[in-house]
Amino acid sequence: MTDDPEDYDDLAARHVSMRRVLGLFAPYRKRLAGVALLMVLASAIGLAGPFLLRAIIDVAVPQQDLPMLVWLAGGMIAAALVSAGIGALQTVLSARIGQAILHDLRVRLYAHLQSLSLRFFTGTRSGEVQSRIAGDIAGLQALMTDTANDLGRSLSAVLMTAVAIVLLDWRLALFVLLIVPVTVLISARVAQLREALTFQQQARAADMSAAVQETLSTSGIILARTMARGPWLTQRFTRISRDLAQLEVRSHTAGEWQWALIGFALAALPALTLLAGGVLMLGDSPASIGTLVAMIALQEQLLWPFEQLLEIGRDTRKTRALFARIFEYIDKPVEITESAAPVVLPRSAMRGEVQLDHVRFSYADATGPAVDDVSLTIPAGSHVAIVGPTGSGKTTLGYLLARLYDVDAGAIRFDGVDLRDLSFDTLSQMLGVVSQEPYLLHASVAENLRFARPDATDEEMIAAARVAQIHDHIATLPRGYDTLVGEGGHRFSGGEKQRLALARTILRDPPILLLDEATSALDTRTERAMSMALEATSKGRTTITIAHRLSTVRDADLLVVMQHGRVVESGTHDALAAQGGVYAGLLGDRG
Repeated sequence: MTDDPEDYDDLAARHVSMRRVLGLFAPYRKRLAGVALLMVLASAIGLAGPFLLRAIIDVAVPQQDLPMLVWLAGGMIAAALVSAGIGALQTVLSARIGQAILHDLRVRLYAHLQSLSLRFFTGTRSGEVQSRIAGDIAGLQALMTDTANDLGRSLSAVLMTAVAIVLLDWRLALFVLLIVPVTVLISARVAQLREALTFQQQARAADMSAAVQETLSTSGIILARTMARGPWLTQRFTRISRDLAQLEVRSHTAGEWQWALIGFALAALPALTLLAGGVLMLGDSPASIGTLVAMIALQEQLLWPFEQLLEIGRDTRKTRALFARIFEYIDKPVEITESAAPVVLPRSAMRGEVQLDHVRFSYADATGPAVDDVSLTIPAGSHVAIVGPTGSGKTTLGYLLARLYDVDAGAIRFDGVDLRDLSFDTLSQMLGVVSQEPYLLHASVAENLRFARPDATDEEMIAAARVAQIHDHIATLPRGYDTLVGEGGHRFSGGEKQRLALARTILRDPPILLLDEATSALDTRTERAMSMALEATSKGRTTITIAHRLSTVRDADLLVVMQHGRVVESGTHDALAAQGGVYAGLLGDRG
């Protein structure tokens, strides 16, 4: 994220337009029209007061007409009461509409982020993503609720009052309204200054969010304590917080001297109006005292909403920076898309055959391909292990099989169907993935397991846990399957988390199982027991194991050896060990 104002101007120009912002309000146009009608009605009723006041001063009081005085005074009170009631109603309606729009925007952003490929998330801090969903949309809260409501109310009040002033005395009206263009120009200048600062402010707030998320997580605390880097992290946080505080001050005070000129002009206007009215009273067609008093009353009624309009214009301009950050993410292209006519396979028709046909893939900005011209056929129901030195492309191949990335060239087919043609739901049913670093939700053990299959029975859940060799441990916990796993599953050891993740995938019962170093944290005894349990449940299931520990894959039907993104050897353990090639070298390196 850049703090350069010119880069921000380009970003805002590409992603934000008035039409796009107004489009957020389109689904609620009928309700908004009702609110606008209430605002106009409240403003019109409120205008009765100055005219009734003029009648009191020019007619009722000079003629000492008590009944008329009572009726006029009562009319002023009634008008104020009705106007206040209508104002309260439209405030409630405006708040509901504003929150509905924010909800729509928040869900739209979250859903879009869910559709982005792994490439986006590996290049973006999670704290930055959180800042856009929570901080930036929360920053629009005032615009969608209070500001939108105040804008409509103030705008209707200013327009109606301006009309009343013209009807009262056009000469004084001309004098009063001359101040409008000057104040609007000053306000626009101040708003422009604060907009760019708001963008920088939100970017720094995202830095703070990322710092908190990274360093105050369980892993972050362990790292800081064991490295004795707590004081350094505190100093870094202090620097970020100080920068944010300075930007906050500048964002709220930039152009304050220019804004003070607006306040001075509006404060001096009543005195100048009295002076102008006094001059007019000495002319050939003098204004009445009642007209002058009513004009001052209308002017007071005009100045407050007009000043509020200027403030709204200034502050609303700042929200353009928030929209730029939100729309920038919404406009991120979706790389992994479902086919227009996706292939849907019923579970009963899935066999589990996997075919890689001259697959090639490169990461962005990489000097060479991570996977280069890989062709491989894995028969349904077989066990294939993919091995190789670090950086050989094993894990990347796993990402491609799970369609976390799309291949650059070639094709991957499940049961003869290109992954890109399968529906997302079919793909998720066909392939189950257990990674080296499994992720557990901050929920109970049962909720974590049922994340893969919400309708699973207790018996099915326990059976999957038994296969993963974790049921006995869960049974010893104080609350059993209702035990909370903690943030990131930190109440469990690495091996226990891997077994929970494996149980979760087994519960889904996919015909193809992809294990990416899924047993790396297990001791030899547990790993052997799990392998036996998996073998018993894997009849008819295709198992693809990406392994670093070669002892776990000796009995695989086929070993595929990768190096520099290419398949360099394939065969059984005994055959490859006897060749004296790359695989034999790996055996020697790892004892």
